[in-house]
Amino acid sequence: MSKSPRLATQGRSHQDVLAQMRELRTEDARWQEGRTWSLVYNAGEDIRRLLAEAYTEFMSENGLSPLAFPSLRRFESEVLAIGAELFHGDTAAGTMTSGGTESILMAVKTARDFARAERGITEPEMVLPASVHPAFQKAAHYFGVKAVNVPLAPDFRADVDAMRAAVGPRTVLVVGSAPAYPHGVMDPIAELAAMASEKGVLFHVDACLGGFLLPFARRLGHELPDFDFAVPGVTSLSADLHKYGYAAKGASLILYRTPELRRHQFFTYSDWCGGIYASPSMAGTRPGGAIAAAWAILKYLGEEGYLKLSRTVLDTARTLREGISAIPGLKLLGQPRLSVFSFASDTLDVYALGDAMEARGWKLDRQMGPPALHLMVTPVHATVVEPFLADLRACAASLASGEPAPDGSAAMYGMLGAIPDRKEADDFIRQFMDAIYE
Repeated sequence: MSKSPRLATQGRSHQDVLAQMRELRTEDARWQEGRTWSLVYNAGEDIRRLLAEAYTEFMSENGLSPLAFPSLRRFESEVLAIGAELFHGDTAAGTMTSGGTESILMAVKTARDFARAERGITEPEMVLPASVHPAFQKAAHYFGVKAVNVPLAPDFRADVDAMRAAVGPRTVLVVGSAPAYPHGVMDPIAELAAMASEKGVLFHVDACLGGFLLPFARRLGHELPDFDFAVPGVTSLSADLHKYGYAAKGASLILYRTPELRRHQFFTYSDWCGGIYASPSMAGTRPGGAIAAAWAILKYLGEEGYLKLSRTVLDTARTLREGISAIPGLKLLGQPRLSVFSFASDTLDVYALGDAMEARGWKLDRQMGPPALHLMVTPVHATVVEPFLADLRACAASLASGEPAPDGSAAMYGMLGAIPDRKEADDFIRQFMDAIYE
């Protein structure tokens, strides 16, 4: 971060401030053009305008007090009811959160507190397949829950037998993903949930990524396994509205099979001189704009709108997978059937390939274990399939012929992957973060 002067004595004009902001964003990722394959779920300008107006309309309201703002209470209640219906949760109850990480944090905190109250567990553990989102590791760190990490099966899905072997007397939660972000494959949710139920343990489905895509994919005829509260043994589920729900950031859902389980999520304090304090999730202040915009997009799109967007995403992703698989030297990891997937190579340095693509204006995420490049497909990507594949073919052929790739992150990722001590790797990443925020 560049050094800035002290707060100016006098303010600047509205136009001047906005002009500088627009100038500063010129080097940002070009998500509007479909050149970015992560971070932004772009569903079109009409949706962006609606979200901006809805968010702005309620940007000053605070969801901490539903008694002060009954409009926000209604918005949140209706969003939760829609989510519960989509995920077959007849008795489900939950809250909105600021995003998938907070939803996951709440699921872990709830499992910890439920196990403490109902089973007397004071040294809790949770069993995680290696592909789950790092937010579970963050939750373990924050809440004192030991993460028991289990390697994946050869198909990149959670290994049910290995997960079963990892469950012990202190296990409070087992987790599966629908789908997992790195490879875009669905964990065997029904088998994992049955195993957790047999062991008397709560089971969480992380559908932060796929939650608002999977129900519509199934209605479009895609054969996908049950993943939600229709599966016996599923006790909680997270689903991000700001991903394939196309809501404004940050908006997510955390749902529990029963209100009794949700009660362990709440924080209350009745001995404060400032009055009774109660918060449903991690946050105190809860931005009203995010709640309002989530309600607005669900009402605006309806089932027909989500089916249309889902068809575009799934058709585009299939075309991309087929095109990438046809490029010599490249291969998909696992058998992804949804909107995210990764590809690797036995003959090319995929990190160098990523640098070559970035030089042409494409931003792809890098992955490790194994080295791979990752794509997250949104509706806007339907317009860039052919130029993307053409550039990918050209870059792969160039590397295969021995031409060097442009400078980029290949060296850093290669080095991180080669460090045997992961603590040392984490220390390097912290130093990198320090440099970003200087």
